[in-house]
Amino acid sequence: MKVILLQDVKSLGKKGDIVDVSEGYARNMLFKKKLGVEATNKNLNDLKLQNKHADKVAQEKLEAAQAQAKRMEEWTVETKIKTGEGGKTFGSVSSKEICSAIKSQFGEDIDKKKIHLDEQIKSLGTYEVKVKLHPQVTGTIRVHVSAE
Repeated sequence: MKVILLQDVKSLGKKGDIVDVSEGYARNMLFKKKLGVEATNKNLNDLKLQNKHADKVAQEKLEAAQAQAKRMEEWTVETKIKTGEGGKTFGSVSSKEICSAIKSQFGEDIDKKKIHLDEQIKSLGTYEVKVKLHPQVTGTIRVHVSAE
């Protein structure tokens, strides 16, 4: 019997896969626990429409991330750090501080987990910081650190 999986089933397949199983397994396990439905023409058509919609949504998210990355390339985020005599700095600039600076200066809300600092920013100057907006899109912003 052909079954369309509604959820991932260990050792059988992933959500949306069409698998061939015995009738007893399908009736007693997959259908009862709502892990799958019978692969009728209507259900196959519904699956095809869902996949088409999911592809469209994924494409829209990718395009939005690419547009945001293009906008971000022009940004220079201004942050401040405490300094002592001779330009010695105290502490470092964290991704959380960069996020709050982006929100206050540009009005964009970016999660701090998306900002990847190669090394801690512990001195004054301008740095290139990568921001992972989408699994396929990584943007770059400039962070200018000045004395407080």
